[in-house]
Amino acid sequence: MSHATFQSPIGPIFVSASPIALTGLRIGVPEQTDDPNPLLREAIAQLAAWFDGRLDRFDLPLAPLLSPRGEAHRAAICAIPYGDTASYGEIARQIASSPRAVGQACRRNPLPIIVPCHRVLAAAGAIGHYTGGDGITTKYWLLNHEQEKV
Repeated sequence: MSHATFQSPIGPIFVSASPIALTGLRIGVPEQTDDPNPLLREAIAQLAAWFDGRLDRFDLPLAPLLSPRGEAHRAAICAIPYGDTASYGEIARQIASSPRAVGQACRRNPLPIIVPCHRVLAAAGAIGHYTGGDGITTKYWLLNHEQEKV
């Protein structure tokens, strides 16, 4: 496992990867890093481009989730276009799930920003929850950042 820290406008971002896939991303958690592998260097380059407004979709190998349902939730979250949002209920209807299960998938998302759970809102556009960084403050920042670039 290799680790790297990226300094972003929302604070340090700690990224973890195996030699073949990203395994985790934590916002606001500076941790000790080692010599990043090529995949981590590419992830940091893509994160920098995203924060600069030069990238609207990540192209990185992600560690598989433990269940097909988890993969379906991840794919549905990743399908939300840059600068757009969807509700837990909308995503649930698309993949024959429940809003609660979509919320749990967002809460357990090991790769926020890259898997853009910040784009998932509660009913009627309410902000909902966010577990990364400073919580809802970070979610607002991420949403505003994308909407300013659209």
